[in-house]
Order: sequence, then C-alpha cells, then structure tokens
Amino acid sequence: MSSATSAAPGEKAARGRGLVLAVTMFTAVPVPDRWASTPVDRDTARRAVCWLPFVGALLGAVAGLPLLAATALVPDATGALLGAALAVATLALTTRGLHLDGLADTVDGLGSSAPAERALAIMRQPDIGPFGVVTVVLLLLVKVAALAALANHAPVAALLALAAAECAGRLGVVWATGAGVASARPGGFGALVAGTTTRPAHLLLTSAAAALSLAPLGWDEPRLAGQLLLVLAVGLGAAVAWRRHVVRRVGGVTGDVFGSVVELGAVAGLLAAVLLR
Repeated sequence: MSSATSAAPGEKAARGRGLVLAVTMFTAVPVPDRWASTPVDRDTARRAVCWLPFVGALLGAVAGLPLLAATALVPDATGALLGAALAVATLALTTRGLHLDGLADTVDGLGSSAPAERALAIMRQPDIGPFGVVTVVLLLLVKVAALAALANHAPVAALLALAAAECAGRLGVVWATGAGVASARPGGFGALVAGTTTRPAHLLLTSAAAALSLAPLGWDEPRLAGQLLLVLAVGLGAAVAWRRHVVRRVGGVTGDVFGSVVELGAVAGLLAAVLLR
C-alpha cells in the first residue's frame, strides 16, 4: 500500500517534467527558472513527445485568436486574409520557427539526391538551401491561403481546424518514435526518442485527440465535428506517409525530420478542412 502511494507522486512528477520539457524545447513560452533545468533523459524526452499533440492543439488555438480578432474588425475577405497571416506568424513566433527550420533542412537533404550519409550531412549544415527556402515559402503561402478560405466562411471553425491540424502534425511525431523506427544518426534528439513510444500509447493519444475533435457535437455542430476529424485523420496520415518516405531515404529519423513531420502534417490537415468547408 505504501509503495503504491509513493509511486503515484513520482509518476505525477515524471509527467510534469515531460510537459515542462515539451514546452521549453518546442515552444517559446517562458517557464520559471526552477523548471527550466528539466533533465533531458530518455524517459523524460519520451513523455515530452507524448505531450506534443496537446501542446500543438493549444498553440493552434492561441494562434487562431488574432484570426478571430481580424475577422471581427474587418468582416470581409481582407480581414480573413490578414487574420490568417497573423495566425501563421503567431505560430512561427511561439515555436521559434523550429519546425519550419526542420522542414527546410530535411527538404534540402532529400532534394540533393545524394546518398543517405551525404543527405544527413546537408541536413546538419546551418544554412538553408534553395529547396528549403522554396518549400518553406510555399508551405506558408498554402497555410495562409487555407486559413483565409476557412475564416472567410467561419472564423471559429478556422480556429478549431488550426488547433486540430497542429495537433495532427505532432501526433505524427509520436507515431514516428515508435518501435521499429530507427534514428538516422547516433546523436541528437532523434536518437534520444527513437523507439521510445508504444503502439498502445499511439492509439490512446490518437483516440484522445479524436474525442476532442468530436466536441462540436455538444454544440449541435456535427458537420464541424466531422471536419475536425477529417483534419486529424488526413494530417496524421500525411505525417506518417512523409516519415516513412524519409526513413526509406536516409535510414531513420532526426530532430529535423520531426519538424518536417509537424509542418507537412498540419498543412495537409488544413487543406482537408478547406475541401469540407
């Protein structure tokens, strides 16, 4: 009895450390100094990865607030476009552009058509090549255009779709750290978390995200609930497909690959929302 009682606070503390690491490592949200020194061991990193979908959903919802404000102040297509641009800019700021940088590096490496070792070396270079620049610019344009189309029709639905899309991209990272997915190099965040998450955890977290997507049913909005489920399904499917392609190409995952999974999964989800608006 006493051992079970003592284990519960320890487990709670471990989950808390994972959440703190997810916030400090993957967002620009400030945390108290006493929390900022969270140890980055393999177990804490695994827990941080499992928090990512919910951190992403919150970031998407917060980024959607300027979108709501702009469409309320300028209730036409101009307001929707301005709000979409502000939402995408807010996401970039709150994540320090980390995932966009990972996307650029990954595309540079794969676009080189070089062997795996050389492609990985290109991904580690600090500069961004033409493949990376063009891909990031196009992705941001598509993201703004998709959000603007959604906001012009229903601003609140656009905010929820953005939250679901950011959640879906990060669910892709959870699935990318499962058994059988190797790290492409011996060091870095990819090596720290590769193979740490289990299939039951994948299914549990995906089910939790799907349950949150069904929340509009409580507001008698079945179409919106279906739209959010589609965002989640398409975004996660695109993220998993992209990760498989990258693993075939370079032999495993890296921190940069996780960033590309987040961004491509999220934009795929938003495009699905536009098709069902």
